[in-house]
Formats: sequence, structure tokens, C-alpha cells
Amino acid sequence: MANTLKVTLVKSPIGAVPKHKKTIEAMGLRKMHKTVELPDNDATRGMIKQVEYMVKVEEA
Repeated sequence: MANTLKVTLVKSPIGAVPKHKKTIEAMGLRKMHKTVELPDNDATRGMIKQVEYMVKVEEA
């Protein structure tokens, strides 16, 4: 019963699409290899889907 997700930034957003940069920042990821816990809901899943090439996701 995991209702949170651990999201870690593994690729730098430098050079990424500006919309993806804003998504990463909105998720609370500011530096490389930092992890944030986000609620497991449709909005979060959509943000992760958009930038899945830059993040690593684990169930918390």
C-alpha cells in the first residue's frame, strides 16, 4: 500500500525542453541526485510520465 513515490533527479535539466524544466522544478527537484516524496496520484503520475527520461521512481 504505497501512497507516496520517491522521485530522484538522475539527469540534468540543462538543455531540456523548457516545459520539462518547469515540471522538474514544480516537483521540487532542484539539484542532481536529490530525492523528494510525492503523493501517488494522477497529477504526479502525469508529471513523472512527461519527464521519465530524467527521473528515477520508487514506491515508498
